[in-house]
Amino acid sequence: MEFAETQILALTCRSAVPGANRGREAAPTRFAEFTKSEVLANLIANTGSSGYSTIADSTLSPVMDNFTVRVRGLSRSYREGQTIHPVISAAQLHILPGECVALLGRSGSGKSTLLNLIAGIDRPDRGEVLIDGQNITALQEPALTLFRRRHIGFVYQFFNLIPTLTAAENIALPLELNALPRDAIAAQSAGMLEAVGLGARAGAYPDQLSGGEQQRVAIARALVHRPMLVLADEPTGNLDQATGEQVLALMMSLAREERSSLLLVTHSLAVARRADRILTLHQGRLSEQTGEPQGELAW
Repeated sequence: MEFAETQILALTCRSAVPGANRGREAAPTRFAEFTKSEVLANLIANTGSSGYSTIADSTLSPVMDNFTVRVRGLSRSYREGQTIHPVISAAQLHILPGECVALLGRSGSGKSTLLNLIAGIDRPDRGEVLIDGQNITALQEPALTLFRRRHIGFVYQFFNLIPTLTAAENIALPLELNALPRDAIAAQSAGMLEAVGLGARAGAYPDQLSGGEQQRVAIARALVHRPMLVLADEPTGNLDQATGEQVLALMMSLAREERSSLLLVTHSLAVARRADRILTLHQGRLSEQTGEPQGELAW
């Protein structure tokens, strides 16, 4: 598909889309020339619907489950020439509603691959992922994209805000993609801006915000549509320690308030200790950390 939902709520464009830049200097990103209308138009065209319910209501048949996320026997490998490289091997995990789970692993251990599998961005070789009882590995496009858009939020290390949208517009984007009424979009966006302490910065563009402010906008965008699951990939990795601690506390607090499950990838044991549980990924094997972790960095 033209837009892979591996970044900004599933908004990474593989091809340039010409457009106005509101008279502002181009930001160093592939989104620099996007206007709000172009972002929405391309995403809607890519799924064939401006909303969620048209396809989702007729294709989803969830199974009752007490867990927000349940992963069963998940495996993924990649082929390089004649060599097969296993990345994830028979992974099992579950996450309860409102629970925060930290995922630790070396660079290249497969943490991002696991997040992409759980989000339905990548397909497993074997196994299944259930989110709120819905087996998303059985879904086809565009139902899978629409399910992800409605029920999953993403937070990334490098913020991934659209540079030609204001803070308020970036936060509102998931609501617009899910075709909420205009007054609901305005109310929920404003409320989330206040929740992350940026009510006075609604009209600021990303390049006018500090790193901590940009990550707060990214957190607000990930949570504004009240997703069942938030996937956070090194959300404090590009921030200084003090700012990172503030952002982490904010993200975990808001996720718990919304009863959103949070899967948090990090290299920092100090960050991981804040979670309810800690998982480690090593040589493709996923296991739960037992006992009190020592030190500040996992590796």
